[in-house]
Amino acid sequence: MSGFKRIPQEIKDQIMVRVKEGIPVLQLSNEHGVSTKSIYTWIAKESGKTPGTLQVARLKREKEDLLRLVGALTLKLSRGEKNKTSF
Repeated sequence: MSGFKRIPQEIKDQIMVRVKEGIPVLQLSNEHGVSTKSIYTWIAKESGKTPGTLQVARLKREKEDLLRLVGALTLKLSRGEKNKTSF
């Protein structure tokens, strides 16, 4: 006998509603006894596709750029400098 158990559609629907509300997947996994992998699979199926390698790389670059910007602005503020950056 395998460890596979079918999750009722009602439970999947409840979990997906809560995912859309912003509840962390790990929390939902613990509450419902469903693996995070299963929940992420449902999210991917609902979104129609999984993110591609290029999209993930682009998002990582954007994240790093934003972190650098926040760091620079925080440093300026901690030094008491006025914001001279134009957006």
